[in-house]
Amino acid sequence: MVDAKTKVTEKRWQYDRLGSHGSSKAVLRFTAPAEVKGVALLIINHPDRSSDQWMWTPAIGRDRRIALQDRSTRFFGTDFSFEDLEERDVNQYDYKMVGEEPIDGAPCWKIESRPRQGKTSQYTLSRVWVRKDNYVPAQYDNLSGDQVVRRLHQTDIRQVQGIWTACTLEMTDLRRNSRTILRIEKLEYNVPLKDEDFTVAALRREQ
Repeated sequence: MVDAKTKVTEKRWQYDRLGSHGSSKAVLRFTAPAEVKGVALLIINHPDRSSDQWMWTPAIGRDRRIALQDRSTRFFGTDFSFEDLEERDVNQYDYKMVGEEPIDGAPCWKIESRPRQGKTSQYTLSRVWVRKDNYVPAQYDNLSGDQVVRRLHQTDIRQVQGIWTACTLEMTDLRRNSRTILRIEKLEYNVPLKDEDFTVAALRREQ
């Protein structure tokens, strides 16, 4: 994480995910540094509404549900908001092709998406640039009104177990002039996981 004064802070986490896109469960758990180790976020994604989220903080021994009105706040000092960590089911948005534009020299389709009525979001509009060669999104611009407030740039796109994956994600908060660079150091797909590990009780148990 790089703030507006270029001060750098490093955190590490492990991310486990189970299920299909838009109806999956995920647990994100910090592993370093020591002051945040064990802090965890449980995300239950739903195809027809916003996700349910709970955060566990071992230092105070309690979990709390993340309210919808708090989803626009930053997740534990990063430039990702709580909403940015949930999966967007395609049926919750309306789409429009607005052109073609390269990102990092790669030809992309440029698509706009607007949340449908009933979908709660801090963003009024999102633009996504989808690479033509491997269909991986290269960039997202998330807008509030007519202003781009967060930009997610995805690079280091490679095949992992036959799946095209962006292994470096850089989220910039244009209002704060800060950014978070997320680098995936180790990634495995199709790992056996259990439903019971994606519950609030499991958050407390796995410290």
